[in-house]
Amino acid sequence: MLQPTMTSQSLLQNIARIAPRIGYLTVVAMLLAVAVFFLAEGIASTAAILTAATLAMIATFALWFSLRQDSADMKLQAQIAAFIRHEPLVCFITDTEGQITAQNRVAHDRFQIATGQTLAHTLSGVLASPAAVTSRLKIKAQATGAAQEDIVTRRGHVRLTAQRIGEQGFLWRFDDIAERFPAGRGADSISLPMLTASHTGTILFMNEAMKRLIGRRVKSLDRIFADLPLRSGHEHEIAGVDGPVRVLVASSENPAGRREVFLLPTRTGKEEFVRDPTAFDALPVALLRLSGDGHVREANRAARDLLGGIEQGARVSQIFEGLGRSVNDWLADALAGRAGSMPEVLRVTHARTETYLQVTLTRTLAQGRPALVAVLSDATQLKTLEAQFVQSQKMQAIGQLAGGVAHDFNNLLTAITGYCDLLLLRHSKNDLDYADLVQINQNANRAASLVGQLLAFSRKQTLKPKIIDLRDTLSDITHLLNRLVGEKIRLTFTHDPALRHVRADRRQLEQVIMNLVVNARDAMPEGGDIKIETLAVSLREPLIRDRATVIPGDYVVVRVTDVGVGIAPDKLAKIFEPFFTTKCQGEGTGLGLSTAYGIVKQSGGFIFCDSVAGSGTTFSLYFPAHDPAPTDDAAAGTTPAKRAAPAADGVVLLVEDEAPVRTFASRALRMRGYTVIEAQNAEEALKTLEDRSLTVDIFVTDVIMPGMDGPSWVCEALKQRPGTRVVFVSGYSEESLTETRERIPNSVFLPKPFSLSELTATVQGQIH
Repeated sequence: MLQPTMTSQSLLQNIARIAPRIGYLTVVAMLLAVAVFFLAEGIASTAAILTAATLAMIATFALWFSLRQDSADMKLQAQIAAFIRHEPLVCFITDTEGQITAQNRVAHDRFQIATGQTLAHTLSGVLASPAAVTSRLKIKAQATGAAQEDIVTRRGHVRLTAQRIGEQGFLWRFDDIAERFPAGRGADSISLPMLTASHTGTILFMNEAMKRLIGRRVKSLDRIFADLPLRSGHEHEIAGVDGPVRVLVASSENPAGRREVFLLPTRTGKEEFVRDPTAFDALPVALLRLSGDGHVREANRAARDLLGGIEQGARVSQIFEGLGRSVNDWLADALAGRAGSMPEVLRVTHARTETYLQVTLTRTLAQGRPALVAVLSDATQLKTLEAQFVQSQKMQAIGQLAGGVAHDFNNLLTAITGYCDLLLLRHSKNDLDYADLVQINQNANRAASLVGQLLAFSRKQTLKPKIIDLRDTLSDITHLLNRLVGEKIRLTFTHDPALRHVRADRRQLEQVIMNLVVNARDAMPEGGDIKIETLAVSLREPLIRDRATVIPGDYVVVRVTDVGVGIAPDKLAKIFEPFFTTKCQGEGTGLGLSTAYGIVKQSGGFIFCDSVAGSGTTFSLYFPAHDPAPTDDAAAGTTPAKRAAPAADGVVLLVEDEAPVRTFASRALRMRGYTVIEAQNAEEALKTLEDRSLTVDIFVTDVIMPGMDGPSWVCEALKQRPGTRVVFVSGYSEESLTETRERIPNSVFLPKPFSLSELTATVQGQIH
């Protein structure tokens, strides 16, 4: 280990560093000396000489004091360097610029001689951005005295700690925090040598086999192992009672942070130190002994339990499947010493369920021939979480794409249906073109319905939830459902007498039920029964399934059950993905279940599917139960009296960035008698409103526009024109505008695509 010393080079560096401190004093002293040269003898000359001498003495004292302080810092660093010499963690000492001035033995073994290099350069092979991490820690340590940060790397977690040393140094500690699976503590009854150690290397427990092997009871790992740190699955040399012995180390860490170390013989032809041949089988770490040609020579009990049974002599390539790399190539590299210590994640080929293992290979000798030892640990949960994360990211990306596409389509459909409405106004039913225009209008509405399904999947459609009774809703669509299923299928309903109300969009909920019934019908081409039942369910504990958690509470459950062909297990996880369908080409769009999923989730509910291939499928919908408000019944029973529509007059400021939509809306409003002022963006609208003589009765604005959006410019305009009414239009859902609209009084929402009559009726309702 190298210790910091005060060399001539460091002395010059320190003088250069402190020169700015005394520079000003020196300059002033020199100026006074020049002044003395030109001044005549007298009081002024004497005062200048005394002042210059005083400043020179102060500068000299400052230089001496700074050099003394730096010397003290160097001595302090030397003392700390001696103290950390045998520290089990990697330790460095650096100056304020991050240059390494000293390192301990562990750091030297791992990083070689790093003195003279920067710490960031030394750690570049371990950390992705070492310069940023060390800079953050140095700033914190300068302010508080010490700082630490846990960092996730490709090989696991590491912890980097920085402590301030005097004025010009920092002590850095680098600690690997490897996540390992816990193993049970050994005992004296185990004849396999084992010990338990703390994270600092202090030995807390040694069994009798370990004591016999080394001949005494020791207190630290460095008294046993000559080549620390220990690496599980690798060979190490220990100081045995009869001399050095090569052993294979298998270690695990329990939740309390204590490390359990088991020693296995390398079988190099020497006398083995394990007297009990069953010790290998009792080891709580899953191990395989492999021959040089890739066959299993021996597997302990933990490995057999993990693999579900394994035959001796089986080929490793038949047991495991590589993920992107051949198992045989990996074994060949490990046998030749080219694989290093990096583990591989492999899939167990013949497991009943999807099982992944993290496997670490170590090269050893068996009867004088090269062989391998494999350390196994279960990585199934890790791969499952990875798959769920990838699926979540994929669904989120599809949802964003669907929402964006639907928004653009709604703008196009608004223009198509709008101009079609304008043409229909100029044609009577007897015209030859009238039927063609009606077909265009109907197909545009079908396209709008398809876009609505995309928005339902991405949960960006506009819902109008109300407190409803599901029994009434199902009763109203019973006739329609019977027509959908046909004569071969019998549809039955069962309702819970204690059923409560739910809060949902009635029209969208009907769409969900119809989609599920149509899927059930298609699953029974020869006919059968479809059962729809409602239940009142009270959950006392959370219901966890299909990556969802239903919190405790009262729910209304709707179940749609069929006795059809069912869904294969490998396809069950994909049924709610958009455009995924098990039907033949042309029989389905793959949007039915994704639409149902989006509507249910947007309504605050949950949807689950249970299916057995060949036996049928059950869809269960969970909705939070609600109690009807007294005002709902009163409002439902009161029908306002119809009144004549007032004359259409007023000034409308229309703000829309899509030119076709703006042109159609402007023509439609002018046809109804309104004065329309057009603006293609928010900035143009605000510039128009700068004319104080201009009277505007209502703002009709798009929500999403380039530059300033609709709610932002409306809030700015209302500061000078309070009380002006607002109509927001958008191809996105009303929910995306809810929080903003609550702060804007006298505002309503009109979703795209809208017809000519819907636009004019909304504007007229706002003005009058």
